[in-house]
Amino acid sequence: MRLDTSLSLLGLATTPLELISFLLAALTVLLNIGQNHWAWLFSILSSLLYAAVFANARLYGDCGLQFVFVAVSVWGWHQWLHGGTAQRRLEVSPLSRTGWLSMALAWLAGFGLLSMFLRRFTDTDVPHMDGFLTAGSLVGQFLLSRKKIENWLVWIVVDVLYVGLYLYKQLTLTAILYGLFVLMAAAGWRRWRLDARPAASRVPPA
Repeated sequence: MRLDTSLSLLGLATTPLELISFLLAALTVLLNIGQNHWAWLFSILSSLLYAAVFANARLYGDCGLQFVFVAVSVWGWHQWLHGGTAQRRLEVSPLSRTGWLSMALAWLAGFGLLSMFLRRFTDTDVPHMDGFLTAGSLVGQFLLSRKKIENWLVWIVVDVLYVGLYLYKQLTLTAILYGLFVLMAAAGWRRWRLDARPAASRVPPA
C-alpha cells in the first residue's frame, strides 16, 4: 500500500502517511513534557513525514516549516544536553520581559514576511493564516529548544488555530491531533512550571 493511499479510520478519511506522522508527533510531545531528549529524534522523523502531508494539502508554509523543524530539532537536541551552565544539561526557565517582547516582535515580523511570500509565490488559498501559524510555530520551537516555560503558551494558541485550519483543509486526523496537542500543551505548561520552581519550594513541609 502506498503511503498516500486514502483509507478510513473510525470513519475519518486519512492516509497511512498522515497516520504515522500523527503517532510520531504525539509521542514527541509526550516526551517533551517529560523533558526526555529523545523527543528530538521523533520530532525529526515526524517533521519529515508531515512535510509530505502538508505539500499534498497545499499548505506550503507548513511544509517548509517541517524542514526548519528538522534543523531546529538537531540544535534543540544539543541545547537540551549541553546548553546549560558549563555545557551541562539545560534547565527549565521562564522568559524575561525582554524575551517576551522579542518573541512578540519575531512572531509579527515572521507573519508579515511569510504571508507575503506565500501570497505571491504559491497557490495556497490561506496565505495569511498559514503565515501566522508558521511564524508562531517557529517561535514556539525556538522557546522549546531553550526550555522556556512559555513555549507551551505559544503552542496552545497555535494549536487551537491549527485545529480550524486543518478541518478546513479536510485533514481531520491531523485536526484531532492538534486538539490533543492543546491538552498536552496545557499539561506541559503545568509540569514545567513546577519543574522551574526552586527545589526547596517543591518539597512539602514535614
